[in-house]
Order: sequence, then C-alpha cells, then structure tokens
Amino acid sequence: MALALEDRLAVTELIALHGHLVDGGELERSGEVFTPDVVYDLSDFGQGEITGLDALTAAALALGAANPVAHHVTNVVVEEVAEDEVRARSKGLGVMADGSCGSVTYEDTVVRTADGWRVSHRRVLVRRVPLGGLGQG
Repeated sequence: MALALEDRLAVTELIALHGHLVDGGELERSGEVFTPDVVYDLSDFGQGEITGLDALTAAALALGAANPVAHHVTNVVVEEVAEDEVRARSKGLGVMADGSCGSVTYEDTVVRTADGWRVSHRRVLVRRVPLGGLGQG
C-alpha cells in the first residue's frame, strides 16, 4: 500500500518542526517531534547515542552556546517501511552564532503513534567531504 499524501506531508512537517522548536528554545515540546524513548544517534560526532526525551533535552542544555542558532532542513525523502513506519532522509544545515555553518544528513525512523507521526530513531551523519568522498584521491 502506498503511503498517503497526507502522511507524507505530516512526516515532512514533523521533520521541519524540530528546527523551529530547538531554535526557539522550546525543548519542552520535543515530544511533538520524538517518541518518549527516542534514540538520537550522534556517533558520527563521537558522542554516541542519547536515549529518551529527558536525556535529549539535557544534552542540548549541556551544549549551551555551542548549539547552532538555526537548524534548516531540506531535501526530505520519505519511504514507507511498514503500515505505521517510514524511513525519512533529509539534509540539515546548522548555522552557528559566529556565522559558520555545517551540513548533516538526518536518517530518521518515523512511526505512527496515537498522537500522530513521531521520530523514534534519528541518526545524524556529518557531511565532511563533497561527493561522499568520490574523487578525493
């Protein structure tokens, strides 16, 4: 069964909502984006996995001023995995307070809950080289 257009839109908006909430300091609303037991994988940053909303909020607060001032997400691609589960890939741009920026790829597992679609697992991959490393030597 093909994923309904309404569900694709809901998942895309869910992924976009994350940046608005984080940038606005509305961390108490993280449950609108993530499941309570979310696994947020920052292994590519050397920080391992963070599990649960409270731990995710604590990690953001601990990072403090080192957080980006703006999270932008683009190029969202949604693929149905099961009736109530999708995989979403998107590109993220983080703008820092000093104007520098970086790029990541978000790999999300998104599940349908009683409250709507929520991210249950997010893997954040840092973009370090162009073309995924092709032609680098």
